[in-house]
Amino acid sequence: MLIAGFPAGAWGTNCYLVAHAAGEECVIIDPGHQAAAGVADALEKHRLKPVAVILTHGHIDHLASVVPVCGAHDVPAWIHPEDRYMMSDPEKALGRSIGMPLMGELTVGEPDDVKELTDGAALRLAGLEMTVSHAPGHTKGSVTFGLPEAADIPPIFFSGDLLFAGSIGRTDLPGGDMAEILDSLARVCLPLDDSTVVLSGHGPQTTIGQERATNPYLRQVAAGLGASEAPRPGM
Repeated sequence: MLIAGFPAGAWGTNCYLVAHAAGEECVIIDPGHQAAAGVADALEKHRLKPVAVILTHGHIDHLASVVPVCGAHDVPAWIHPEDRYMMSDPEKALGRSIGMPLMGELTVGEPDDVKELTDGAALRLAGLEMTVSHAPGHTKGSVTFGLPEAADIPPIFFSGDLLFAGSIGRTDLPGGDMAEILDSLARVCLPLDDSTVVLSGHGPQTTIGQERATNPYLRQVAAGLGASEAPRPGM
């Protein structure tokens, strides 16, 4: 398994390229603000051919480079239908008024080919099979992607902004909801094996075991506590 990841742009959003090996097809996860150059460098370095862009959610820091990346390689973008509007209306997702500046160099809009993700789907791309889990709370259309254990490789969990090392995604933007994100943590994250490697939308990698032991939000949902007991989330 080859996973090339790098933090991109003003928000340091993690973008990932996933393939079986160098020289093969790949998927690109969350090409955000100023990610296009990093994507191009990784494709060249590992001799990869992209077949799709897949998005954990619709915030601009995760999809700002979708149009140029999809256009350069003539590939579709996959997103949950509840977040699709954010491609062409990112200000609404951030609670801004139409016409307010949004880092003016950004190219907003949909790529030529958009496909919609559904909960529980097995996404078969680039010879990989990723399980899609709808995980609202950070946004209404947030999803995660899971790769099963294979040979000596542990399970891999692309958590987007659902789960970070030591924290979770913020819930104070339009579409965010603390009770929903806690439910998503309980339903999507808690059943995962402790060995599962978590590759999140921001920050360093971690494991489910580490987060189960130390993350205050996972500890909270494991104890059956509700949203009123939750600390303030992060990104």
